[in-house]
Parts: sequence; structure tokens; C-alpha cells
Amino acid sequence: MKANKIILACCMAALGMTSCTTVTKTASSINVDDILKSRNMAELSVQDTRISYTFHPVKSIRRGGLANIKAAAVSEALKQNGGADVLVEPQFEVRQRRGLFGKKVKYVTVTGYPAKYVKFETVKGE
Repeated sequence: MKANKIILACCMAALGMTSCTTVTKTASSINVDDILKSRNMAELSVQDTRISYTFHPVKSIRRGGLANIKAAAVSEALKQNGGADVLVEPQFEVRQRRGLFGKKVKYVTVTGYPAKYVKFETVKGE
């Protein structure tokens, strides 16, 4: 019986020494200096009424961080309120809940003026 306990203790010690390891890999990137030029101009038609939308993010969007949640909230607000192109003067109210492993965003309320691009024109010359 005592031999079984010794063998079991040795097996447990061996398993403890061969536990999971973390592998970290790094990479470097090269900056590419490139300028995007457009020879088009457009007017921005801003609505007079301010919209407000409350967005409840799903887990996959929360994983991207607060900036990703805000971008998704603006996108959904524009889709739900007529499909505008941009939101002028966006303001965010972020409600978070503190948990055991950090903060969790419960919802984001975004308000702003929806706007659309109109009257596209091609600019001539440099």
C-alpha cells in the first residue's frame, strides 16, 4: 500500500513538472509610406434632429475593446435611423459593470447628428 502511494506521488510530481507552457512569438513590421489621394469632393448634408441609440454589445464585439464597441454602436445607430453615412458630433455614454476579471460594458448610448454625403464632384488639376 505504501509503495502505491510513493508511485502515485512520483507520477503526480512528474505531471506537475510537465504542465502547460506559454509560447510567446514576436514579429516586426515595416511601415509602408503611401498616400491615398482622391480627386473627388462632396458636400455633407447634416440633419437638424439629433438621434440617440442604445447599443448592447455581444461578446465578440466586446473582445475588440472600447473603441470597437463605440464604432459598432455608431454603425448600428446609423443603420437604425435612416442609413446615414457619418455621425456628426457623436457623444457616448458607456455603462460598465465591474466583475471579478475586470470591467464589462453593459451598454453604450450614442447621440449625434446623422449626415449623408451629397453632390459628388471630380476636382480637376492638382
